[in-house]
Amino acid sequence: MIHLQDIAYVRSGAADLATAVGFAVDVVGLELVERTGDRAWLRADERHHCLAFVEGRSGVLSTGFTVSDENALADAERTLEAAGVKVVRGSAAGARERHVRDYLAFEDPFGNVVELVTDQVRLPRPLAFGRPAGITEFGHLCLDAPDVRAAYRFWSSLFNTRVSDWIGDRACLLRIDPVHHKLAVFKGDRPGLCHMNFQVASLDDVMRNWRFLEERGVEIEFGPGRHPQSTAVFLYFKGPEGLTYEYSYGVRRITDEQAWRPRYFDPDEPDAIDMWRGKGSISSQPQLSTGLVER
Repeated sequence: MIHLQDIAYVRSGAADLATAVGFAVDVVGLELVERTGDRAWLRADERHHCLAFVEGRSGVLSTGFTVSDENALADAERTLEAAGVKVVRGSAAGARERHVRDYLAFEDPFGNVVELVTDQVRLPRPLAFGRPAGITEFGHLCLDAPDVRAAYRFWSSLFNTRVSDWIGDRACLLRIDPVHHKLAVFKGDRPGLCHMNFQVASLDDVMRNWRFLEERGVEIEFGPGRHPQSTAVFLYFKGPEGLTYEYSYGVRRITDEQAWRPRYFDPDEPDAIDMWRGKGSISSQPQLSTGLVER
């Protein structure tokens, strides 16, 4: 069993790097940590970065998760290979570019590229947010897959993920710690990144961000609303390169593992995803995966 400690980052291709970075800083509110000629790293908390852009074709390159140490990484490699999953060990240059000590990469059964990393760099200095959006941390990430049940079997058989709730066969919400979900898998025709989430400090932050986005003509995909599964108040919005961002506040924490039982929500019910019955939906046109290549 591979023990995931936390989410680490999203790496995305950007056809227009300047626009992608400008939106992430000026609209989302992230801190630009570093930028070179063709790459940029942005953060939302003490992690060196939660989002990295690589100039090139638009599309998610990979998503990252942390494991505890080198032994855990080696064990993960053996476990994946024993299950018939092709594993690519990262290079020293790739590790430096990701600001980790070591890493490996693999594809899930649907083509989503996932990286496991050790010793992700932490930055102790105070954050210099692009704007006061109220962000407290990189909260979760959501992948797409054509078969949500098969995705659940993959993640639960090889990793320490536990299902918190189902939304029919359209979504599986998975936890790796007390937070209701750090990983979600939504039904989509192709592999890709559905969205990445940032927790904010208050309900007021969600509402202020909503007004801020509306005033600037940013496309609101869904919200404000409240998810009945996690209890979080949410707001989804579209950025450049097809990337969907989410702010949310008030996520449920599951502290009694023995008592919790996954619940089943019918996606055709009007309040299955939003208790407030708002119009809109979580992105059905995800940022598509570009495949298992080192960039």
